[in-house]
Amino acid sequence: MGVGNAETQKVRRSISEHAAAARTRLASGVGITRLYDRHAPANLSFFQRPFALVATVGALCLLVVISVRFMAAGPGIISTLWVTSGVAVLTWLKAGRGARYDWAFGALVFMSLMAGELILGNPPHRAIVFVALNMLEIVLCVAILRHIFPKLDVHSVGGQMKLLATAALAVMPSALLCGILLKHGASDGYLGGVRMWWLGRGLGLLVVLATGLAFQRSVMLFAHPVRRVIEAVLVFGVLVFGGVMVFGPPQLDLNFALLPIMILIAVRFRVAGTALGLLIMSMIAIKGTMAGYGPFVGAPVDQALGMIQIMVLLGYGPALIVAALLDERDGLAERARLGRQKAEMASAAKSRLLANVAHEIKSPVGGIIGIAEMWASGHLGEVSPAQKDMAEMMVRTGRQIEALSHDLLDVSQAESGAVRIEPRPTDVSGALADVGKTLSLMPEARGLRVEVEDIEPGLKVLADSQRLAQVLSNLGSNAVKYGHAGGYVRFSARRVCEGRIRLAVDDGGPGLTPEKKAQLFEPFNRLGLERSSIEGHGIGLALSKRLVELQGGEIGVDSEAGKGASFWVELPEAY
Repeated sequence: MGVGNAETQKVRRSISEHAAAARTRLASGVGITRLYDRHAPANLSFFQRPFALVATVGALCLLVVISVRFMAAGPGIISTLWVTSGVAVLTWLKAGRGARYDWAFGALVFMSLMAGELILGNPPHRAIVFVALNMLEIVLCVAILRHIFPKLDVHSVGGQMKLLATAALAVMPSALLCGILLKHGASDGYLGGVRMWWLGRGLGLLVVLATGLAFQRSVMLFAHPVRRVIEAVLVFGVLVFGGVMVFGPPQLDLNFALLPIMILIAVRFRVAGTALGLLIMSMIAIKGTMAGYGPFVGAPVDQALGMIQIMVLLGYGPALIVAALLDERDGLAERARLGRQKAEMASAAKSRLLANVAHEIKSPVGGIIGIAEMWASGHLGEVSPAQKDMAEMMVRTGRQIEALSHDLLDVSQAESGAVRIEPRPTDVSGALADVGKTLSLMPEARGLRVEVEDIEPGLKVLADSQRLAQVLSNLGSNAVKYGHAGGYVRFSARRVCEGRIRLAVDDGGPGLTPEKKAQLFEPFNRLGLERSSIEGHGIGLALSKRLVELQGGEIGVDSEAGKGASFWVELPEAY
C-alpha cells in the first residue's frame, strides 16, 4: 500500500512539473511560436519584441526625415551625410542572421524607408526608386561585412581598413545609378552628383558603423568611474566648441587645431570615442558648410561640401587608425599579461610538484641506502664479493637519487622565491680555495690539475657565502666531469669594471657550439649527453643561474668548440 502511494505521488509531482514548464513557455511566448511555426529560428525572436520592432521602424523613418531636411544640398537634394543606411546595417547585423530573418528584416527596412519618404511628401514612384537605391547599398554592405568581416571587430587597424573598403564599395553602385534614375546632378554635372551621393553615404556608413560596432557594453562611458565621465564631457565639449568656431559664424581659420583634439580622444577613449568624435565633427562641418560658413565659402555649395567631406575623411579620419593601433597594443599587452600569469601559475605548480617529489623521494631512498650499507658491511650476514659489489652499487645509485632530490628541492625553492639569500662581504680567495680543495678530492678528479690562480688580496664580493659555494661547486664539478680531457680545472677572479667582480672556472674540455651554448641553462637539458657514461641530471646550471640572479649577479660562459670553456659569475664588489 505504501509503495502504491509513493508511485502516485511521483506521478502527480511529474505532472505538476510539466504543467509549470508549459506555463513558463506560454508566458515567454515560446509556446505560441511553436504553435505557429515549429521550426522558427532563435533570431526571429527580434520580431517577437514589439518595442524593438516599433523603435526600429520609428528610428529609421525619423532618420530619413532628418537626413533630407537638415543634411541635403544640391539640385537633386542629395543628402551630404546619410546616416540612415548605417543605422539599418548596424541593426541588421546585431539583431540576428539567417535567410528567413534577412527577408523579414529587409522588408522591415524597406517599409521604414518608404514611410519616411512618403512623410517628406515625395511622389510614390520617386520614393520607390530612392528607397530601392538605399536598399541596394544596405544589402551590399551587410553581405560584404558578413563575408570579409564576420567578427565585426573594429578595434584593430585591419578591421578599420575592412570597414572603410566596405563603405566605399557598397555605396558605389547606387551612386552610379542615382544620376540616371533620379536625374541627380551637381554644378559640375552627372559626376558631381555621383560624388555627392558616394561621399555622403559612404561617410555616413563609415562613422555610424565604426561608432555602433565600437560601443559595446564593456566600453560604454557610464560603465567607467565618474571622473572618466567628467573627462569625456570636457573633451567632447572642447571638440564641439572648436568645431563651431571653425565651421560656424566665427569662421576661425583653425581647422588644423581640431586634429590634436581628435588624437587626444583617440588616446583617452580609443576607437569608440574617436568614432563618436568623427560623427560629431562630420555633422558640424557639413551643416556649417551648407549654411555658408567654413574654409570653402567661395566655392559652389556642392563642391564645398565635397571638399569638406574629403577633409573630414582624410584630415580627421586617421585618428581612427591611431585609436585602433592603441587598442591593438592594449590587446597584446593584456594577452601578454594573461600569458605571463598562466606561466607563473604553471611555474608555481611545477615548483610545488618538484618539492613534493623531492620530499617523497628522500625518506625511502634514505632507507634503501641504510640497508645497502648494512648489507655491504656484512651486518646482515656473510656476503660474497659479488653481493658486496651489488650493495655498493645500490649505495652509489641511492646517493645519486638523494642528490637529485636535494637539487629538485633547491630548484623548486629558487623558482618560488623561498630561498633565503643573506648577502654579506665574502672573501673571494677563501671561497675559491675551499671549492678547489673539495673538488680535488672527488674520484672523478684523478689525473686532473685543480688550480686556483693568485687572487688580489682583500678582494670581496657581496654574496651569500653558502649559495656562492654551491654555485662554484656546481661549475667546478661540471668542469671536472665534462672537461676531463683537457687535464686541468682552473679557478680565477678579477675585477672587470668598477664595482663588479668576475669569478671564473676554466677547463680544457671539448668546448661548446653556439647551439649548445643557447641551451646551456635550460633545466634537465644535458645537451645530448643523456646516454653517456657521465652522471648528471641537467639541473645544476639552471639552479646556479637562479641562485646567482637572486644575489644580484650574472652568469655566463665563453667557449668555442674544441677550445675548452670558461664559466663565469659576476657579482657586486663589497667594500
